[in-house]
Amino acid sequence: MPSVVLQDVGRRFAEVTAVEAVDLAVEHGEFVTLLGPSGCGKTTTLRMVAGLEHNDTGSIAIGGRVVSDAGSRLFVPPDKRRLGMVFQSYAIWPHMTVFDNVAYPLSVRGAAKAEIGRRVAAALRLVEMEAFADRPAPALSGGQQQRVAIARALVFEPEVLLLDEPLSNLDARLRAQMGEEFRALQRRLGITTLYVTHDQEEAMALSDRVVVMQKGRVLQIGAPEEVYRRPASRDVATFFGTPNLVSAIVRSCRPNGEGYMLEIDSAHGRAACRAGEAFQPGDPVIVIARPEDIVLASGDDEPRGGWLRWQGKVVDTSFRGPKRIVTVDSAGSSITAEWSASRTASVGKHVALVLAPVDAWAVRAQ
Repeated sequence: MPSVVLQDVGRRFAEVTAVEAVDLAVEHGEFVTLLGPSGCGKTTTLRMVAGLEHNDTGSIAIGGRVVSDAGSRLFVPPDKRRLGMVFQSYAIWPHMTVFDNVAYPLSVRGAAKAEIGRRVAAALRLVEMEAFADRPAPALSGGQQQRVAIARALVFEPEVLLLDEPLSNLDARLRAQMGEEFRALQRRLGITTLYVTHDQEEAMALSDRVVVMQKGRVLQIGAPEEVYRRPASRDVATFFGTPNLVSAIVRSCRPNGEGYMLEIDSAHGRAACRAGEAFQPGDPVIVIARPEDIVLASGDDEPRGGWLRWQGKVVDTSFRGPKRIVTVDSAGSSITAEWSASRTASVGKHVALVLAPVDAWAVRAQ
């Protein structure tokens, strides 16, 4: 049985639809991330699961128990939902010690003093903060505050853990470190987790599944690699990195494994690519060409059948540590490739770029 189920969940603020008809089932022990730009509805969705917002439509169930149903006006308050929540600001009380911050959820529930001591000690051990129990909260670093917030969310053994941009206030190095530590902890505990972020790399690194949202709607749900490699639309593709978008017309379509193989015509010639749905000859498509999949062809290479191919002049290069970003002007189109930094390409040089059909993905032109 799934730990969290949303059915046709929606929320409006006056004339603005913040969330519309969201359907989602989060399995027990699964780590699911709501991903999207600011204002897409991901935090509102999380707050409805937490009971901090009322859903105007649909129903929400946690652990098999319906906690909110707009149709029957059923609404279980937040403190009765057995949820732990970590906010973007951590919400650490500055007038309390680390111990008292973590103990607060148990204190307000009337737990016995001995039980509070045992559970707080266990929660602090989980996040490796037991040595800081008596430290005043203002004396903590950002990473330490985040650990305290997680310990407080876990201390009363919630059924589900909700996290709203918990790493956004940390610097890049600490954000990556804390993300890895939290994911390892979540796997060890097997706790169901619903996570909100706008950071694509963070979502792909941490999640079992990603829910891509835009303008209150769910665009696609899937494993990180599936969403990245097989986006359902142009909007999903462009939210992950900066892919090249090639306009093309379908010449033919045939089944190929779990998807389809298309023969296409574009301004750069005839080629082949994969797709997740069937197309008719003459249909316009957008071919997604990821920069890291585009390779440099040598001058002696013969054109390879079905491969996308661009010829043009290098107009820009950018060194990015382990990689180099190269931009090529090909017949008026700007094509970006990403290579190892050890490979050089000087501005003004004429080059040929190629992309294998297996690495090219077509979606409907919007």
